[in-house]
Amino acid sequence: MVQQLSWKVGGQQGEGIESTGEIFSTALNRLGYYLYGYRHFSSRIKGGHTNNKIRVSTTQVRSVSDDLDILVAFDQETIDVNVHELRVGGVVIADAKFNPSLPETCTTATLYAVPFTEIATELGTSLMKNMVAVGASSAVLHIDTEVFEEVVLEIFGKKGQKVVQKNMEAIKKGADYIREQLGEQLETMKLDPADGKKRMFMIGNDAIALGALAGGARFMPAYPITPASEIMEYLIKKLPQFGGTVIQTEDEIAACTMAIGANYAGVRALTASAGPGLSLMMESIGLAGITEQPVVIIDTQRGGPSTGLPTKQEQSDLMAMIYGTHGEIPKIVMAPSTVEEAFYDTIEAFNLAEEYQCPVIMLTDLQLSLGKQSVEPLDYNRVEIRRGKLHQGELEELEEKQYYKRYRVTEDGVSPRVIPGMKHGIHHVTGVEHDETGKPSESPVNRDDQMNKRLRKTKGIRFNTPIHVHSHEKESDILFVGFNSTRGVIEEAMERLEQDGIRVNHAHIRLIHPFPTDELLPYVQGAKKVVVVENNATGQLANILKMNIASHDKIQSVLKYDGNPFLPQEVYAKSKEMFVLNGNV
Repeated sequence: MVQQLSWKVGGQQGEGIESTGEIFSTALNRLGYYLYGYRHFSSRIKGGHTNNKIRVSTTQVRSVSDDLDILVAFDQETIDVNVHELRVGGVVIADAKFNPSLPETCTTATLYAVPFTEIATELGTSLMKNMVAVGASSAVLHIDTEVFEEVVLEIFGKKGQKVVQKNMEAIKKGADYIREQLGEQLETMKLDPADGKKRMFMIGNDAIALGALAGGARFMPAYPITPASEIMEYLIKKLPQFGGTVIQTEDEIAACTMAIGANYAGVRALTASAGPGLSLMMESIGLAGITEQPVVIIDTQRGGPSTGLPTKQEQSDLMAMIYGTHGEIPKIVMAPSTVEEAFYDTIEAFNLAEEYQCPVIMLTDLQLSLGKQSVEPLDYNRVEIRRGKLHQGELEELEEKQYYKRYRVTEDGVSPRVIPGMKHGIHHVTGVEHDETGKPSESPVNRDDQMNKRLRKTKGIRFNTPIHVHSHEKESDILFVGFNSTRGVIEEAMERLEQDGIRVNHAHIRLIHPFPTDELLPYVQGAKKVVVVENNATGQLANILKMNIASHDKIQSVLKYDGNPFLPQEVYAKSKEMFVLNGNV
């Protein structure tokens, strides 16, 4: 029996690959296994190779696995593209329809041709071939086909009991066929029993959307774009149930300005996009900065530049999100690393936006946005709504012909805030420099006062966990630093390096800007080498470290920018090589 293994299904896009993985993983999740799934898909609606790799474990996992135990193939391309991942003793379960074969170089895996299409056709339709594949997979893992009944009922129940029965029959026939083929070899991949606990299994985008809902957001203007669209799709269904609404705008410029306008009116609003959309929003983000309006913007990073690799992993928007706007404004940039953090950090993003009256950009990446993870039950008692200096009562009466000092210069940089229509709250709002009442002003003294006030506000920012630290002591041979979805591979690389006798610490950055220098500095000072792991070509996070902490001689980068997420083995091997090359044994 094994504690964990990796399963992948592949074929042509539009062939039911996603639903195959969804049914398989949902059933295992309900048994209590920990799961981590990552989809590789093309930037087109139909056609092109796609696959879904799912890691199944009796303990928590936060990354894709190095190798592969079971490959389910609906075409020969799936075998040719993915066979190199198979470990010694791995299994390929392929549709007999295309006469599958293993490359001559693959001598350690076993191929089993199963008539997915033929069995499905005999039952009524070839569309059920993916259900036959699910059944074959369950037999390899020693999982009773009955565990799929609830999932199949949820998916096909609206089509009638007969459809449900036919799909379950397809699963059972697939399982029966592979049991006859494998015989005693089945024992090699039998999973240890799961703990049976109930957990959610969700993508980061769904957690962000749920966090926005729990955090009081009631309006989302947005334009669809991969990999952000699921946030909008989730809230289209849910926001109206709570008195809110979603508007699909004509472009990202309109989306951002509408979100700013809603916040100005007192409604918590957000928008979400990816790199190309954020580029279009930059002028609007500057408007929010100078008018001191709260707004939450989600950037789901993907491969760039331009259209780039729209369905692939990358972390190359970092510098743009910090420095992309023209002029200088206060701004907060956050970066959750897990689905749970995505939920809680979204709530906090709305609180920070209103407390500091500035744009808050929450960075995710494609792997975190669309990768599915097992999630422990969320604690809604942790949800807290903080609205900062927003006046919610009566205002003092103004002297005749006076305006409210919406942009009053204060010691902490945060001015009192009112919403339109409040008696005695009348003031100007403009994108040009202005005085305390909002009236345009080009006075050098006023410019200094207003600029200093705005930039002062985020110097005292309070964020409960600016860095996630995984360490044994302040001193280490290697300090890993990363952000977003690299957390899982770094944690696994740490375990392997510690087994080699190397002392390793890990600091994962959750508050990117303003940078948490004071929190990170002791770990950098105590490390012989700082290894920054990130999915981009220029080492953007490493450069931010150098700007804020120095220690240039210690900092080295492990980079990957081919569109694929890191594997634990890659981080382990490259960091160990650096350790050895620096004269360590």
